[in-house]
Amino acid sequence: MKLMKFLLVGIFFGIVLVKSEAVSWYRIFEMFKFQSFHMYGIIGSAVVLGMLGLFLLRKSGLKNITGDPISLASKEKGVTRYLVGGTIFGLGWALAGACPGPMYILVGTGLFTIVIVILAAMLGTFAYGLLRNKLPH
Repeated sequence: MKLMKFLLVGIFFGIVLVKSEAVSWYRIFEMFKFQSFHMYGIIGSAVVLGMLGLFLLRKSGLKNITGDPISLASKEKGVTRYLVGGTIFGLGWALAGACPGPMYILVGTGLFTIVIVILAAMLGTFAYGLLRNKLPH
């Protein structure tokens, strides 16, 4: 029963992304070709709401589910890792037409060919785990 709240939030998240067309390959294609503001509006709204949420979280002093104070990791210096990681993520997103969250939602909508992309993402994650110690962090 404790996991039911996560299932309900996931279902709600999926419905919102499908209804907003954020999982639409055509919308993602338009975004990467700079032909439409739709996806930029969704992403920008998420960034603004995330910033507001973090601000309120820091000011309120809320505690996590175990009662410990919520703390955020300090920012690390250096931008190279973010540029490389963001480029790889963006290329994968552009090639697959979906980022990790919507990949599972697309399976839920009946687009089972996305399972190939999910398996490739899992393989990439596994490869990263094997190479992690050799990569610059």
